[in-house]
Amino acid sequence: MTIRIGQIDYANCTPIFTALREHCDCSGYRFVPGVPAYLNRLLAAGDIDVCPSSSIEYGLHPDQYFILPDLSISAVGAVKSVLLFSRLPLEELDRSTIGMTNESDTSVNLLRIILGTFCRFSNTFERTNLPFPLALESYPALLLIGDNALRASLAKPACYVYDLGELWQRFTGLPFVFALWLIRRDIVTLRRAEAARLAVDLVRSKRIAYESYDTIADHAAERSWMEQQQLIDYWRIISYDLTERHVEGLRTFFAHAAALGVLKEEPEIAVFGA
Repeated sequence: MTIRIGQIDYANCTPIFTALREHCDCSGYRFVPGVPAYLNRLLAAGDIDVCPSSSIEYGLHPDQYFILPDLSISAVGAVKSVLLFSRLPLEELDRSTIGMTNESDTSVNLLRIILGTFCRFSNTFERTNLPFPLALESYPALLLIGDNALRASLAKPACYVYDLGELWQRFTGLPFVFALWLIRRDIVTLRRAEAARLAVDLVRSKRIAYESYDTIADHAAERSWMEQQQLIDYWRIISYDLTERHVEGLRTFFAHAAALGVLKEEPEIAVFGA
């Protein structure tokens, strides 16, 4: 029986998954591709077992998961792939309707906190599937994440571009944890040894990836639309760690999300093996 691993089809996940496939025995793993919101649903339903999942998914259902140790997808300042594109300066967005990606719930709630809590704005938010240029004509500002955000920013659009990782650090001084590696508790109960092996493989893959960005970029699918050095520079600003400082940022995010009513309460942080 294999462990089913959700594989996010974004450039920020390429280094870890490439290193995992090339340097670890993956015969016991099956990879299921998708965007964060889709894989969150599969994980919650038990259709996959582990995934680098939106951190808000853990906040909503902490009783269902353990967090794998020493792993995250985080920003310590700018992240380059969670961006608010705006026709107006940020300070003029109060009371406006913001267009939002359908791909991630964590980034959407981060934007709500930045605008509603930190800036004290009163905004409404609408999900949209409109292409980037049409969406920015329809809304004064548009939130994009992942490869869509990277592609839009590389095109150097004639608008203001705000990096949510950078804004979070400006207001809190903390890293922002966009994704955690979550494993279902029932899998840990039934297959603890295999779960422990996966945790070791992933941390090993992270360490290999940190030292191998140049090599990984040589054959990365993203090279079809990003220059090699742009891709390497992007990976180098991402933090794949989960330190005490990261956890402090995570707790702060959960506290603000609970204050907005997004979460019923602040969850306990349960790390596998701790």
